Amino acid sequence: MMPVLKRLFSHYIAEEARPMLALAAPIVLAELGWMGMSIVDTMMVGRQANSAVAIGAVSLGTMLYYSVAILGTGLMLGLDTLVSHSYGAGNLKDTHRSLVNGIYLSLAVTPVLMGVVWLWQILLGRMDIQREVLAQAVPYLRALNWSTLPLLLYFAFRRYLQGIDLVKPVMFSLISANLLNLLGNWMFIYGHFGVHAMGTVGSGWATCISRAYMAAVLVAYCLYFDPRDRSGLREASRWPHLPRVWQLLGLGFPVAMQLGLEVGVFAVATVLIGRLGAVELASHQIALNTASVTYMVPLGISSAAAVRVGQALGRRDPHGASRAGWTALAFAAGFMSLTATAFFFAPRMIIRAYTPGAVVIRAATKLLFVAAFFQLFDGFQVVASGALRGAGDTRTPMICSASLYWLVGLPLGYFLCFRLGWGAAGLWTGFCVALIMIGSTLVYVWRRKERSFAAHEAGLPVAS
Repeated sequence: MMPVLKRLFSHYIAEEARPMLALAAPIVLAELGWMGMSIVDTMMVGRQANSAVAIGAVSLGTMLYYSVAILGTGLMLGLDTLVSHSYGAGNLKDTHRSLVNGIYLSLAVTPVLMGVVWLWQILLGRMDIQREVLAQAVPYLRALNWSTLPLLLYFAFRRYLQGIDLVKPVMFSLISANLLNLLGNWMFIYGHFGVHAMGTVGSGWATCISRAYMAAVLVAYCLYFDPRDRSGLREASRWPHLPRVWQLLGLGFPVAMQLGLEVGVFAVATVLIGRLGAVELASHQIALNTASVTYMVPLGISSAAAVRVGQALGRRDPHGASRAGWTALAFAAGFMSLTATAFFFAPRMIIRAYTPGAVVIRAATKLLFVAAFFQLFDGFQVVASGALRGAGDTRTPMICSASLYWLVGLPLGYFLCFRLGWGAAGLWTGFCVALIMIGSTLVYVWRRKERSFAAHEAGLPVAS
């Protein structure tokens, strides 16, 4: 038995593990850097006089903004499939065409997204939310709205670079942007270097400036890299190519809807928890930030899985695509098992990094206890979605998210929260059940997908 397992590892997993890690590690660091901005914002505003109100305002503003902006960034994820397939087939010219049309798509959707975020500011005034929280959340949301175009351009260039195996500039842009964001928070929230103290809204402006910087770094890198390596990007057509735009929309729209549904359901949960008071809202934001940090690791692995699966299929290597998907899932399972253990046994140590408030710590501890149970399945669902995206299937994850988050997780969570009196922990329990179902379903779908394209290449019938 042991020789068989050793041979399986050496020929099936080890062959893929090294290139997967080489691609995934910088992307994971980039994702952690991305999440780091939200963590810094939360920690910096949490040091103000009324930390619960400030943290609650950032939670509400961030969640409402992302429930809209995620639709635009999701559209850019169609580049994962197109760029990686073209690069795997050795067609650099086609990767450039995808990038150019991704930029045009970003310019087109930005005014629409900003208009929807502007409507949020009007609707917030009609919701049953604590007035002190609302007074800080609306200006913060308004500041974030100005970062929409840089955010979409950053995502377009990032997906292009990842698809052609250039991930280090993405990592550098996010790590350095975090330092800029930290400095901006310190200056704008509390008033340093001659800047007037803005309070919570200053954190929003710091994030806006940091996103503009990230986009500028990636654009500058592409302009530098092209003449050095003669990839042909500067010679690419600058005119929109409508068939490619439609391809991007066809692949990206289901991803955008999937992400929108996921963020949207947590936005609804944030608004509902806002009705419970500032303490519950602050504990929700802290637990959500913490769970989001751990989520960034499988999210980075997911991006690597999409690229590795797409490149393998582009060079007509279905078995390589299969190895890439399963290796990514194995990495995610190992990491998320560790984080589940930390959430279960050391929640207070984690929460104290955000706030010294004993009441908030007690409330957030309950939420991290729930999060411990869905960590593994959260990793499964995001990595399986990436592997399926690399194979060109972006609809199945969307359908799973729509049905299970909204038809199972949210109703169950609402019942436990308000009818049984479980509070925020009730909503989190509902989402825990939904995530377990989504993760299990998508792993099963990936198993059938990778067997289907491998069997199709070999001309064999697919076993059920």
